[in-house]
Amino acid sequence: MTADLIAVVLLLAVTAYACAGGTDYGAGFWDLTAGGTARGRRPRWLIDHAMAPVWEVNNVWLIFVLVIMWTGFPVLFQTVFSAMWLPLALAVVGMVLRGAGFAFRKPTRRIAGRRLYGAMFAVASLVTPFLLGAAVGGVASERVAPGTEASADIWTSPTSLVFGLVAVATTAFLGAVFLTGDARRFDAPDLVAYFRRRALCSLAVLTVLAVVTAFVTHEDAPYVWHGLTHGLGLFFVVVAGAAALATLVMLLRPPSTWMRVTAIGVVASAVVAWGMAQRPYLLPTSLTVADAAGAPATLTWLAIVTLVALLLVVPAVVLLYWLDTHGELEELTDAELRKGSGTTGDDAAPDL
Repeated sequence: MTADLIAVVLLLAVTAYACAGGTDYGAGFWDLTAGGTARGRRPRWLIDHAMAPVWEVNNVWLIFVLVIMWTGFPVLFQTVFSAMWLPLALAVVGMVLRGAGFAFRKPTRRIAGRRLYGAMFAVASLVTPFLLGAAVGGVASERVAPGTEASADIWTSPTSLVFGLVAVATTAFLGAVFLTGDARRFDAPDLVAYFRRRALCSLAVLTVLAVVTAFVTHEDAPYVWHGLTHGLGLFFVVVAGAAALATLVMLLRPPSTWMRVTAIGVVASAVVAWGMAQRPYLLPTSLTVADAAGAPATLTWLAIVTLVALLLVVPAVVLLYWLDTHGELEELTDAELRKGSGTTGDDAAPDL
């Protein structure tokens, strides 16, 4: 029972990272495709302002995933990271380069430096979700099992490739939807139209890829395909489709907060559908939740620690998102800083 509970928590943590981290990766995708310096100046300005307050905290969910995996399901952790160490190691490098690129490109004064760091951020935002999606495809296609040796065939199968493309399209979709809302918040109607078009295009691409995925998994990942077309897996697939339709309708209207909710519903439902399709396996047909679980005492303490962590982290994250969406975390502009440094008399800051 405890193992099943921890497995649900693991799936929810993966879902949270797919939604929160995926939005950030999507912003990087649109940064990559924004064009040259002049053409891409305004979209990149919005991306910088939208991501700056929250991009680091979104990685909290990835930490949750890793801790729960290696503590609660050590056999799963060992198997996955042994069999697919190369794409996962490259994904980690991509995360590091992406973060460094985003952090350093804004304060860098030289144009060449900004372009270098901007390219690091943008390219890593494309490559990293593809590699993570390919790794998930390796699991879904039953190519990973205890004792499996590392091989490129595991994460370059048809299922892995299509899952990688779906991951990229998903992040692009989330990023465009959220940036459309941010453009409205920053009173930039030209960028509202700009990112709305991209949200519609990415939703169309994602829909096509979903159909392709159904055909590919039917042949290459039969267990997962059966799970996606029956029971709870099918239910969440239908929910994802309904949320996609609702998002489409909202994208054709003036932006609203509900547009973000339905977009998250698309991605969250799709991830949960994948998890439900694999039941009762963590690695389809080879490793069940019960077989992969750690010692009962370890799982009990992990459940307690996870509950305490969620009680501390979730309210803080919700508050951060609320402050961000209400414009309470805006950076001071250069003009405001200069104005502040020019105060005199009683309003001047005391010398310390």
